[in-house]
This record gives sequence, C-alpha cells and structure tokens, in this order.
Amino acid sequence: MSTLCQELGSLGARIWIPHAEKVWEGAELLEDYKGKILRIQTNDDKELNKIHKKYPKKIKQNAYKIDPKKKQHVPSIINNGIVLVAINPYSELPIYSTDTIFAYRGQAMGDLDPHIFAVAEEAYTKLEREQRDQSIIVSGESGAGKTVSAKYAMRYFATVGGSATETQVEKKVLASSPIMEAIGNAKTTRNDNSSRFGKFIEIHFSPQYHIQGASMRTYLLEKSRVVFQAPEERNYHIFYQLCAVRDSFPDLKLDRQDAFHYLNQGSCSGIQGVNDAKQFEETCSALSLLGFSEREQKDMWHILAAILHLGNVFITESVVEESDELDSECSVIAADDPHLVAFANLLQLDAMEMRSWLCQRRIVSLREAFLKPMTVVEAVSARDALAKHIYAELFNWIVAIVNKALQTSGSQQQRFIGVLDIYGFETFEINSFEQFCINYANEKLQQQFNQHVFKLEQEEYLKEDIAWKFIDFYDNQPCIDLIETRLGILDLLDEECKMPKGTDNSWVEKLYSKCSSFTHFARPRFGNSAFIVCHFADKVTYQSNGFLDKNKDTVIEEQINVIRNGQTKLIKKLFCKDESANKKLTVPAGRTKVSVNPKAATVGPAQRHHKKTNVHHWRKSIFEIAVKFQVGSQFRDSLNMLMSTLNATTPHYVRCIKPNDVKAQVEYNPQRVVQQLRACGVLETIRISAAGFPSRWTYMEFFQRYRVLCRSSNIQRNNMKGTCEHILKNFIKDTDKYQFGRTKIFFRAGQVAYLEKLRADRRRACCIIIQKQVRAFVCRKRYLRIKRSVALLQRYGRGLLARRQAQYLRQTAAAITLQRHVRGWLCRVRYQKLRSVAVGLQRHGRGLLARRRYHLMKLNHSAIVIQRHIRGWLARRRYQKKRRHIVLVQCVVRRWLARRVLRRLKAEARSMEHIKKLNKGLENKIISLQQRIDELTKENGSLKLLQSENVELRSKVESLAATEVEWKKATILVNEQRAKLDLLEKELHQERDEKMDLINEKDRLEAEKKEEVEKLNVENLTLKEQRDKLNEEILISRAGAEELLKERLQKEKALLEREQDQDRNAYQKLLADYHLLETRAETAERELAQERRAARRLPARSGGASGGHQRSLSNASTASAQDLENVSALSEQTEDDYGYGSVRSTISTSSGTSGVNHISGRPAIENIDWTAGTRVSQSAVQAPASGSDTTSPEVSTPASGGGPAVEGVGLVLKLQQKVKELEKENDRLRRRVESLEKEDSPSDDLTRARDSFRVQELEMENEKLKSNIATLRIAAAEGSGSQELLSQFQALQAEHERQREECVQLRSVLASHTQGLKNVATNNYSSHVDIINEDGELVLAFEAQKKVTRQLEKELQDEQIRHVELQRDFECLREDYVKQRKLVSANLTRSPQSQTEAVMQHEIQRLTSENLDLQERYDDVSDQYRKAKKQVKLLTKKLNEAGIMEPLGESTLVASDGTGTAQHASGISPAHRVASTRGNTSGHPEGRPNLVQRKKERDYLGMFEYRKDDEAVIVKHLIHDLKPRVAITLLPGLPAYILFMCIRYTDHVNDDEKVRSLLTATINTVKKVIKKRHEDLDSTVLWLSNILRLLHNLKQYSGDKAFQAENTPKQNEQCLRNFDLAEYRQVLSDIVVWIYQGVIRYLEERVQPLVVPAILEHEAIAGVHQRAPGGMRGRLASADREAESPVDVQKALDALVMELSSINRCLALHGVDPELVVQVFRQLFYFICASALNNLLLRKDLCHWAKGMQIRYNLSYLEQWARDQKLQDPMVTDTLQPIVQASQLLQARKTEEDIQSLCDMCNQLSMFQIIKILNLYTPADDCEQRVPVPFIRKIQNKLQERQENSQQTTLLMDTKFSFPVRFPFNPSKIRLEDIEVPEVLNLPMLKKV
Repeated sequence: MSTLCQELGSLGARIWIPHAEKVWEGAELLEDYKGKILRIQTNDDKELNKIHKKYPKKIKQNAYKIDPKKKQHVPSIINNGIVLVAINPYSELPIYSTDTIFAYRGQAMGDLDPHIFAVAEEAYTKLEREQRDQSIIVSGESGAGKTVSAKYAMRYFATVGGSATETQVEKKVLASSPIMEAIGNAKTTRNDNSSRFGKFIEIHFSPQYHIQGASMRTYLLEKSRVVFQAPEERNYHIFYQLCAVRDSFPDLKLDRQDAFHYLNQGSCSGIQGVNDAKQFEETCSALSLLGFSEREQKDMWHILAAILHLGNVFITESVVEESDELDSECSVIAADDPHLVAFANLLQLDAMEMRSWLCQRRIVSLREAFLKPMTVVEAVSARDALAKHIYAELFNWIVAIVNKALQTSGSQQQRFIGVLDIYGFETFEINSFEQFCINYANEKLQQQFNQHVFKLEQEEYLKEDIAWKFIDFYDNQPCIDLIETRLGILDLLDEECKMPKGTDNSWVEKLYSKCSSFTHFARPRFGNSAFIVCHFADKVTYQSNGFLDKNKDTVIEEQINVIRNGQTKLIKKLFCKDESANKKLTVPAGRTKVSVNPKAATVGPAQRHHKKTNVHHWRKSIFEIAVKFQVGSQFRDSLNMLMSTLNATTPHYVRCIKPNDVKAQVEYNPQRVVQQLRACGVLETIRISAAGFPSRWTYMEFFQRYRVLCRSSNIQRNNMKGTCEHILKNFIKDTDKYQFGRTKIFFRAGQVAYLEKLRADRRRACCIIIQKQVRAFVCRKRYLRIKRSVALLQRYGRGLLARRQAQYLRQTAAAITLQRHVRGWLCRVRYQKLRSVAVGLQRHGRGLLARRRYHLMKLNHSAIVIQRHIRGWLARRRYQKKRRHIVLVQCVVRRWLARRVLRRLKAEARSMEHIKKLNKGLENKIISLQQRIDELTKENGSLKLLQSENVELRSKVESLAATEVEWKKATILVNEQRAKLDLLEKELHQERDEKMDLINEKDRLEAEKKEEVEKLNVENLTLKEQRDKLNEEILISRAGAEELLKERLQKEKALLEREQDQDRNAYQKLLADYHLLETRAETAERELAQERRAARRLPARSGGASGGHQRSLSNASTASAQDLENVSALSEQTEDDYGYGSVRSTISTSSGTSGVNHISGRPAIENIDWTAGTRVSQSAVQAPASGSDTTSPEVSTPASGGGPAVEGVGLVLKLQQKVKELEKENDRLRRRVESLEKEDSPSDDLTRARDSFRVQELEMENEKLKSNIATLRIAAAEGSGSQELLSQFQALQAEHERQREECVQLRSVLASHTQGLKNVATNNYSSHVDIINEDGELVLAFEAQKKVTRQLEKELQDEQIRHVELQRDFECLREDYVKQRKLVSANLTRSPQSQTEAVMQHEIQRLTSENLDLQERYDDVSDQYRKAKKQVKLLTKKLNEAGIMEPLGESTLVASDGTGTAQHASGISPAHRVASTRGNTSGHPEGRPNLVQRKKERDYLGMFEYRKDDEAVIVKHLIHDLKPRVAITLLPGLPAYILFMCIRYTDHVNDDEKVRSLLTATINTVKKVIKKRHEDLDSTVLWLSNILRLLHNLKQYSGDKAFQAENTPKQNEQCLRNFDLAEYRQVLSDIVVWIYQGVIRYLEERVQPLVVPAILEHEAIAGVHQRAPGGMRGRLASADREAESPVDVQKALDALVMELSSINRCLALHGVDPELVVQVFRQLFYFICASALNNLLLRKDLCHWAKGMQIRYNLSYLEQWARDQKLQDPMVTDTLQPIVQASQLLQARKTEEDIQSLCDMCNQLSMFQIIKILNLYTPADDCEQRVPVPFIRKIQNKLQERQENSQQTTLLMDTKFSFPVRFPFNPSKIRLEDIEVPEVLNLPMLKKV
C-alpha cells in the first residue's frame, strides 16, 4: 500500500483540495508527497503550500467512472453515480429536441452524456426486454426542475411509444401537463412554476409497446395556498388566468388580480415572461382534448370565480345580547354584500342561508344541539376552510376526469412506466405539518433507494461468483418506525385528534414521554412546543403549532349542505351525499373530510332555535370518522400503497438540483449543490457502491488497456484470463485488492488509479525515446534547409542587381522615343480638329436647306391624301343608306309571303293526308338510305382503284424525288464552285492592286527613308516590349475582373439554387404530409366502411327472412363519381363483392324504378312523347351490347316510356344508327387512304432533316456572332478592340480548319457507307448493281418502297376481309329491316294489346337467336384457343428436349405461324439475330422444320393495342403480380415502356376516357403495391425506377421542344398528338417523390444500427486507443442490450460498407438513374454524418485525440468506397464534412495561435457544436492536456463574428432533414418499335401495332 501511496502522491499528480467557496478545487502536485506538507498548483495557476493530514484525493481522468481512488469522497461523487443529477439552468437549452430523443433511442445507459432521455430510454428498454413495470422517481427541492424533468420524460415516452394509428393517446398524455400545472402549480420564492402537490403518473403500454393510456395519483395538495400566500408568492395559476381573460367571461364578474383577497396577499400578480391569457388558451385546449365539455368548463370557471368572491366576503364584528348581564361577540355579513351575491349566483344557491352559516355554527352535545355565533376570527377561518374544501374537491374531480380520459376502453392493460414527481427533502426556519409529511415521504423513498442500490451490487457479485462481505449502509427503518409505528408520531397525533380538548402542546408532551426511547427523536434545548427528528439528510426541528388542525382538516357541515343544495350540475357532482361518503372511505391523501356525520343535514328548521334533541348517535359517528380519516393516516396509507407499487417495478432515479437560490442563469453555488446532494442521499448511495469493488473490467478490455505492462512472450491469446492474472501478480501483490469473476475483473477502490499511473509511466518512457529520435531528425533537416536557403538567396540577389541596371538603361531610351512621338501626335491632332470643324459647318448648312424643301413637299402630299379619303367616305355613306332602304322593302315583302305560306301549311297539317305523307316519307327515307348504301359500296370499289393508282404514283414520285435530290446536289455544287471562283477572282484583283501599291511605295520609301530603317527597328522592339507588358497587365486585370464576375455569378447561382431547394424541400415536405394524411384518411375510410358493413348486416339478415336477396345499383356501391375513375380501386373492391355480377345493367335499374306500363295506362297516339320514345329506343339499341347473357320481357320492352306507334320509330332509329356506323367506317377508310397518300417519302424526311440541321447550325452561328459582337464592344470600350478582333479572327480560322477536317471525315464515311450499300445490293441483286447511285439513295428508296408495299398489301387484305364482313352484316340488317317493315305494316291494323305482344315476341326471338349465335362463336373460339395452347406447349417441350430452343429468360427465338416473329425475354425484339442466321438454315436435317426463319419486315408504330375490358388484368399482371426477381431479368424499365406504349395507343385512337382510366388504375395500383411491400427494398426500388422512366417517357414524347433535343426523327414522329398529360406528369412526379422518401426512410432504418459502431467505436488502427476504466456507470448498461448488439464493433465498418454495396447493387439492378443514385447516397451519407456527430456530441469518452484519428480513418474508408463505386460527385462526400471536421478538431492543436485556423477549418460546424466538443474534450492519458477555459472563450468570441444560417444555430444535426430531390430529364435511346412483351408477364391481350 505504501507503493500505491507513493505513486498517487508523486510529482504531477492531479488531486482535490478543500476550498472555502468552491467546496473542492482541482490542483497538481509540484513535488512528491512526503509528509503533511503539500506543494501544489491550483487550476488558477496559484502555488500553495498546504498542511494536509490525510492522503490527497486523486482526480480521476474519466469523469463518468468511479474507480481511480483510494477512498470515495465528495468531489468524485459530484461527477459520478447511478443517479441522474439534473441541474436547473433557469433557461431554455437546445438539448430537448426530437433529434435528441432519437439520438438517445437505442443507446445503453452510460454510452451518451447524462440526460433525462437516457433514463427514460433505459426504462423503456427494460420494459420491452424484461417485461416488467418501470418507474422513474424525480425528486428535489422546490425550483429544482422536477416538473420539467417529469414532463420531458413523458414527452420521450410519447415520442418513442407513439402508436402507428392516430389514437390521440399521446397527445392526451402530454395535454394533462398544462391542466395539472394550471390547477396545482403556483409561484413561490424559489420557483415560478412550483408543483404544490405530488403526483405519480402511470403510462400504460400495449403489447406492441405503444402508449394506450395513462392514470394519475396525487398526494398532499397544498390547500392552504388557496387562502394565504407568503410575500412574493402567488396563488394557483388558474385564478390569474381567469382574471386575465375576464373580458371574455362577463358573467363571472371578475376584476383585476389585485382586487381579490385570495390573490393580493403576496403582492405579486404577474410572472416575468409569462402571459396568463395565452396560458389560459392552452389550458382550455387541453381540457377540450381530454374530453371536458363546454358546460363542464363553464361550471369550473364559475366555481373558481366563486372561490375568489368568497374570499372577498367582508365579515364585520357585532355584539349579541344574550341576557341582562352578559353580551357575546359575534360576526355579521351585510345582506347586500356584492361578493356574497356573486358567490351565490355563480353556484346557484341560497345567499341568505349561506350568509347565516358563515357567521354561526352548530354545537352538538350528548342530548341537544345549539347554534352558536362565531367571532370574526372564527368566521374567517370557517370561510377559508370552506374555500379550501371546495377547491380540493374540484381538484380531485378534475384529476378523476383526466384519468378517465387517459384510460382506453376495451383494451387490456399490459405494462406501465410510472413517473413520480414528488417533493424533495425540505428544512426551513419554521417547519410545520407539511414539511413533516414531505420528509416522511422522502425517508420512505430513500429506504427503497438504498435497498435497490444494494440489490444491484448483490446481483452483480452473484452473477460473477465473487466472494463478498455484507456491506454496511445507513438504514432508514428506525426513523420510519419513529413516525409510523404504534405509539409513534402519527399514531399519537391521531390519538390526540380524538380527544375533545386535545391541543398541540399536549400532543408534544406525549411525544416527549412516549418517543424518547427512539434514537432519531430529540427534544430541543429551549421551548416545549417543538420536537426534533433526525432524518437521513439532516436534523429537522418541527413546530407543533397547527399540527392538530391540519391533521383534522375540518369544515362546517351546514355550509356543505347549503352548497350541496345548489343548482349547479358540477356542484352536485362534487358534494353528492353518496359520492362524498365514498370519497371519504376510498380517497387517498390529499382529500378533505367533513367532521360531522352527513345525517346532520336532516335537522329540521325548528332545531335551529336551541331545541334539544337526542344526538347520541351523532357523537358516536363523529368520533368514528375522526379516528378513521385523519390526514396523516391517509397520507401514510397512500404512501405505503405507493411504496408497494414502486417495489413491484424497476426504479430509476432523477435528483433535481438548484444551482443557486436566486434563480440566476449563470450563477453556480457549489455549497448549495453539495448540500442538496447530501439531502438527496446521493453521497450515501455512492458510499454503498464504493464499499465493495467499484471498478470492474472485462478481460479483453483490461488486456487492451494494460497490454503495455506485460511482455509479448507472456501474452496468451487464447487465455485472456491467464494473461490478466500474470499482469496483476507482477504489479499488485495484495490479492485482496482484486478478484477474478467469470467475465470481469473486480478492483477495490484506488487500484485502477495505480495501474493507470504505471501505464502512463511506461508510455511516457516510450515517448521520450521517440521524441529524442524525432528531434534529432528535425534538427538535421532544418540545418540542411537553412544552408540551401542561404545559397539560393545569394544567387537571386546578384541577379536582381543586374536586372535593375538593364532596366534603367531601357527606360532612358524609351523616354526619349516617347517624347518624339508625343510631340508629333499633338501637331496632327490640332490640324485634324480644324479640318473637322470646317467640314461640320458645311454639312449642317446643306442639311438645313434640304430639310426645309422636304417639309414643304410632305405638307402638299398630306393635303392630297386627306382629300382622297374624305371623298371616298362620303360616297360609301350614300351607298350604304340606299342599300338599307332596299333591304327593308325586301324583308317586308318576304314576311308577307311567308305568312301566307304558313297559313296554308297549317291547314294541310290538320288533315289526315298529312299523316299518310309522313309514313310515306319514312319509306322514302329508308329507300334513300338503301340507295346511299349502294353508293357507298360503289365508292368503296373506286377507293380500291384509287389505292392501286396510289401505289403506281408513289413509285413515280419516289423516282422523281431521287432525281430531284441529284439535281439539287448538282445545283449546290455548281453554286459552291461559282462562289469559290468569284471569291478567287476578287482575291486576285486585291492582290494585284496591293502588289502595285507596294512596289510604288517600296520605291518611294527606299529613296526617302533608307536611313531611318535602323531607328524604326529599335523603336519597334521597344514598342513590342511595352505592348507585351500592357497586354500582360490587361490580361491580369481582365482575369481579375472575370474571376470577380464569376464569383458574383456563382454566388447568385448558389443563392438561386438554395431558394429553389428550399421551395422544393418545402413542397416535398408538404407532399410527405399529404401522403401521411392520405394514409390516415384511407385508414379512417376503411374503418368507417367496416362499421357501415357491420351496421348493414343486421337489417340485411332481418330482411332476408321475408323476401329474396335483392341488390340494385343504388345500394350495390357507394362510390362517388370521382371514385368511378379509380379503376384499380374499384377492381380491388369487387374482390370482396362475392355473389354479384361484374357488369351492372342500367336498363334493369331503370325498369325496376320506373316499372312496366299496364295495358290500361297507355296514352292515345296524340299524346305520345316522341323524344321519350327516341331515348327509349336508343337504350334498347344499346341493350344487346351491354353483354348480359339473359334477358327478360321487361328488359327488352321498347315501349316502356312511349306509345303504340313507337315501335316503328325505334326500328327506323336502329337502321339510322347502323348507317351512321357504316358512314363512320367509310370515313375512317378514306382518312386512312389519305394519310397513306400524305406519308412523307424518304427524300422528304432527308430534306426536312437537312433543313433542321441547317437551321440549328445557323442559330448556333448567330449566337456565336452575337457573343463576338458583344465582346468586341466591351473590348472597344476598354481600348483593346484590335486585340480582341485579332483573337476572334484566329478563332474563326481555327473553326474553319475544323469544319474542313469534318467535311473530309464525312466524305470518307459517306464513301464507306456507299460501298457497304453496294455490297448489300450485290448480294441481293447480283448483276443489277448499276441501279446504285453514288449515295446509295436508290437502294434505300427501293427497300423503303418494299416495306410500304408489304404494309399496304396486308392492310388491303384486312380491308377486304372487313368489307366482306360488313356486307354480311348489311345483308343481315336488310333481312331484319324487311321483317320489321312487315311487322310495322301488320301492326297498323291491330289493337294496341296485340301490337305489344307481337313486338315483345319478335324481340324475344331475335335476342334469343343472337345469344345462341354469340354462345356458339364463343365456344368455337374457346376450343380453338385450348387446342392452340396445347399444341404450343407440346411443340415447346419438344424443342427444349431437342436442344434447339433456349430456356425462357434467355435470348429465346420462337417460330411463329408463318411470319417468323420472334420474342426476346427481356422485351427487345432480336430481329438482327434472326437476320444473321439466314444463311445457316441449310445445315438442318431434311425431316426437321426450319424453326429459325428470316423475320418479315414490318413497320411497327411503337404501341400496344388493348381492350378497355382488359385494363384491370393488364395492370394486375404488369404491376401487382410482377416480382423483383423476374423484373431484373427483363429490360430495365420494361413495365414503364409497356404502359407508355398503351398510352400511345389511347392517344392514337383519341380516347380520353381510356387514357384517364389507364393512368388512374396504374397510379392506384402502384400506391397499393408500395404500401403493401414498403419493407421490401427490391419492390420499392423497382417501381421507383419504372415510375421515373414512365415520367421521362411522357416528357420525351410530349411534343415539347425542351424535351426533344436528343430525340431521333422517328421518336419525334411518335410524340403524343391528342393529349396533354402535363397534369399526370405532376402526379407521377409526386408519386416518385413519395416512393423516394419511403426508400430513404427504409434505408436509414437499415443503416442506423451500424453508424455508431462503424464510425465512432470501430478501431481500425490497433493500439492507438483503449477504452477508459469502466466503473459504476459503465455497468448500468443492460447485459441483454450488449448481447443483442446488431454487429461486432470490429466488424461494424465492413458491415456498413457491405450494406451500402448491397443498396448500390439493388439500385443498379433495377436501372435507377445515376443522378438519382447520387441523391440517394447523398441523403444516406448525411444521415450517417448526422447520427455519428450527434452521438459524438453526447459522449465524453469519445472526445480525445486518439478517437479523432480513428474516426477520420473510418470516414476515409467510406470515402474510398464512394470513389470505388464511381460516386465521386462532391454532393455525396461533402455531406460528411461536419463529422470529418469534428474528427479534425479533436486532432488539431489547441493553442492561441491556432484559433483562426480552427475556426476556418470547422466551417461546417456550428458554434454550439465546436464549443461542445472542446468542453467535452477529455485527455485519454497524461500525454494530453485539457482544453483551457480561456481558450474556449476566445474560440467562442471568434466564432460569434461569423454569420451562421438557421441550421447552424442548434447543437444537434437534424437527422430527419432531407435534401430536396431532383429528377433530371433522362431521355431513352430505346426504340419503341423494338419492344416486345415477354411471355413471363402473361399479357397475351396486348397486340403490337
């Protein structure tokens, strides 16, 4: 042990020393500890010599572990323990956000910084894993923050335990807090929001651990505060809130707070920073949420206002004359007292009766009862007792209603977590009954606390098989026995309350005599009215005054009877006889009592006048109730119940501490803190834990930490226990100081500190050796560097002097030259100015004369024009007047003639002949229609002739087009050659002229200036040098200006992008909220539908017994018109609609509603509604097409709404409908022929492409010229125009050279292409190669013509077949028409009854025959389909067996029925493969058919034809049934292509309803699939890719020019023609955002368990850092949680990388756009960074240099993975910058010289984060030092200078933040005509068009 003392007291050791103000202060030993003198240096750099009798207390390195000490002491306990010590900051801190909640979610106790959320998480986790109830005990002094801590714990449970459905339970649990604060909290001198009652809240959880309810128990409400407040204190908040909103409740008759006696005693009406009116609104909203009705709330306000008015009732003194000699004092209340009247009105009771009982009371003796007046003091006391009683009852009722609202009906309670917000230990100068009860409760809680701590220690030792001795600890049981056992304090208090004349003094005397034997009881030295109890925290002196009255808590029964007779509903509830009796028998502490039996209320009015009655049974009841229901006894019983509840749970402890008594934000009083820690029992708890083995290590952790203390030869890798034993035997000789358990080593106090000292010495010695070598190396390198630098300086210095001399000589010569040229320039300028002035004068004079002549001519011309227009206007006006007169005369004459004709027609219309003419007209019309049909037949034949002529004309047009193209080419060549020739001639003339000028000038210059050549050369050289310098300066200035401009543009661009991202992010958040609300709405609708179904079952069952089962359209479906568009939703609903047909007939419905007309009810022929007949007949025509299999006479009756003659009209309309259909078909054929005639030839396509290319080139050239002109203007303004012109000329010349090279390359490509065409033609046409022209256009034209001819032949055949079918249908219709005509003619002579029967019989026969025909056709088609299917299966099986056909899923080629059509499994038509096998067919045996044929050339339109009836099947097979494992074998995005091709077909046929139905069904089905498989990554990514591809296709083929830049001409032709689907594009974009957000959420859930182990805890560099010593807090983590860790820490980084790789592989397999992949990993990397940084900011054990290096290495591993996966986009890796900078901050030097560099380096971290890391920085060993506080303050001041955005003002990063997602347009290169539908998709109904 002496060795240990020497090590701990050596030089440099950190110790604790006592301090007068700080209690304890840290210091460092300046020399070894040898005796009683300590030479130390404090943290303030002060050197002291201390005389110390005891050994110094060593400071531990890690502030969370209790181990490196010899003996536990106060300074170590302040920073250690299993109890959460929460210090009230008296200000809001940003550490309670939702991000903080999720940062602590899933973390073990001790992993992160101490926090209320850590305690809540530990309780919630143990509830899940141990299936045992939990409790959180929050205690502390008033103002320490107990209520806020309990509120945050409840908020944590509400957030983490929130249920998936919107049950509002979590909101109700949180809403109970403002209600209880309003009615139970008040302002005190120590706390502005002090809870004046204790409460235990049980939060109940479902089997899924979601909150399903809660309950609350209250203890010892401080009722005296209602009537009395100390100075600077307030009453309960609710009273002030009511007064603040008094204007809204005029019926309460309230005034300001100061006007009421119960509110103005404390002289403190307001709280700084608190708005009572706003708090009242929150209280009202909380009450409404918890189910308080408006009537109940109104009654509550009435009762509270009545209490205030009761306090203002003024009681005066009076005298009553009882006899001649004696007068007695009494009290009286004025009859018109306004407050008494208001009190009575608010409670609706008798004011005079209440006035009487407020001033007198009933005295009950053995045989009679007397009415005795009360004095003023007694009356005031009785009034205040009544007010307290009313408030207490109201408080209890509100608690009961809150409990009722928090409980869920119909659900079995599983487990609960209780939150106990109880008062802490209290001691004041005067302590009364309240302090006694509070301290009694704390004694019970402290006993339970000590037992729990001892139990933890015992379980740990037993688990590890450690031999241990019983630990002696302070036992609270003797003190508890003093209070609650028989003849204890409470028992004697109850006994004294029984006595009729019991007083406080007599009770104290009994305590002195009975309790003197207890060791914890004492008598004060002075006085006889007090007693002392020795509690666990301190000795407390209690004053006995008021103990009996407070324990009795009496109130006058007559006053209660008056209130009970009030008319207010709530008052009757509170003071009901039965309920009050029940309350007295069952309610725990805090409930008041009435001291008189309720039967006293039955005393009649006659007994009020001193009548004697037999009241012996009353007295007996009084004593029974007084004995049974004293406040102290109730509190004891309720406390025992609470302790039994807590003992059945696993407790967790929170001790709230006040840093000072003045509620200051910055002030910290260590003495008060230590005092509260002692009062809370924290010191005693730690002493219990430290008495055994406080330090413990696992064998692997111990080895990793202290490996440096053993040699390599002594290490046994397979036996870590043996290795640890070897280390300890060498250094700790006393084996009692440690013990070996199963998995851990246990140490006594101080042993780990000794080992740490040895480890630090060993590492220090190694560091000295390393430093010696490094310093020598650094010195050598520095010397060599200085030597090289000196030689270099000499060389450059000599060169500098030489250059200066040369520069001086050059400048002198240049100055002379400049002077000469400047003087000449001045002379020339003066001459030019004079000349320009003269020329200007002449120009202006001549211009003035010319303008005058022009003005005169202009006036003459204008006069002539005016005259011409006026004469013309006059002539036109005369002409129009005459024309109006003539027209008027004509109108009059024509009107007269028309009237005469009208009268004649009316006369004719009245005759019977007119009706016959009408019928004859119908026959004529039918004959004309027959003739029209014949004409159409002839016209069809003529169309065939036109079609054949069209083919011939096409061939001629193509030949002419080819000739025209050749002619155009030749013309272009000729024009080009002519242009070149003209250009050459011009250049030749110019050169000739220039040459002559040069010759003349040369002769003249040689004669005159031969001597000046040399001077000019010299000057030229100097000017060139100056020009070069000026150019350099211009370039430098231009570069600076460009950089400045670029920076400005980049800033503006970044600002715009940020604004756009914010808008997009806000929209996407709204979209996410919308989808969430949509999900909730669907859930609500589903529940509503289930309720409706359940409600309909009863009437359906009852109705089924009386009649048959019927269902009409009105009750078959409740879907609205909007829901009918959601096809997929309806198809899903019909799956549950068993027993009903999928096709609903509208005719049956109408017939069912309108009924069948009776024979007698038919109108006459004059009253027939012909329009109604038309509608009915049309419905009859449409009836057979409805697809119903069975018909009835009622359904087929055409006369349901007409008369007898309607049958003929119906037949006529049938024929008209058929004729219209034929006309439409004819028009369609005509349009088809015209479209074929108007199809562009290949030459036109070529011309159009060439023209578009030229236009693009010209536009580009125009833009380039504009930019050049702008640049020239800028350069001219700056004075460098010539240089800019030269640079542009050079650029043009380079462009010209490039274009020339491209022409050469294009010619070579054209030649090779022509040669290839010739080879093709040679292979196909052998000797007729001369048809090929130079460009191969004839071959192309011939091939295109062949394709067109084949297509036309096929269409012609189809049209012939269709024409034959139409002729057949026409003959059938003609026969039907003849029959109908005969029927009409026969019916004209029959009676109405026979006509109807005949029509019905004919219709029945006709429909029956049609149904039989359709059935036969259906049977035939079904048989053919079955035979073909069997034959295909048989042939496929044979081919597979023969090995000719490859399996499905590979590139499969299947021989079709004569056409050679092949399908590819991936969706792409392999026509090129079929063509390549054409020459290999000769190798087959003769008996084997040629299975692989040459594909027939066919021009597809790139669309799929389908029927509307197959829409649901297509959507189901393509979306709902598609599996991801099948989708990855197909073409990426194939479902999207198929859907778009179907959309193209709807656009082609211009069916608006069809496209809406298809898109709606697609959207709804995709939503359903995503909701069903949201946890399947492959499914969500599959439809993310496909919906995005569909969105790209809709943009690419929309026809917008912005999306056609990369389209081919064929793709531009395939654009949508009829529909604008921009709205659906937005809907699809929203769906993609929704799916993307779901994918991100799922990926974050997968990555989240791996982030902290992989980034923070993984130690890739071995030996750099070992974990700090483990102590008490380290063992708090649940062993189950450690066992259930998702991954080993050493494998976590590899697991994270594998997870990211699997995500990337999944995205790649499904063909997600690369830009979207980048955004996915950007969001994932941000989440990784945010989670890691938040965890780092909450863990002090990770904040040191070695861990910073480990974190940086782990992050570099992630960055390397991103580079390997081609994710080098800066957006991805930049999101890791915050955690990277945090790791760099941990590694950086922290000196004053590095402040600026640190601030610049950490630009992605907020000021709060940087300061937090620096405060958390903890040296891992003695080689490092803590960050000084002055350094942190300087850093903070420096950081406050920089501007931070809103995201950098918080401590934790927002893990829920999401970047706005972008979907860049990505056009497809795949041709739609090449896409095939694989068989695996099971879509045979799709027909490629």
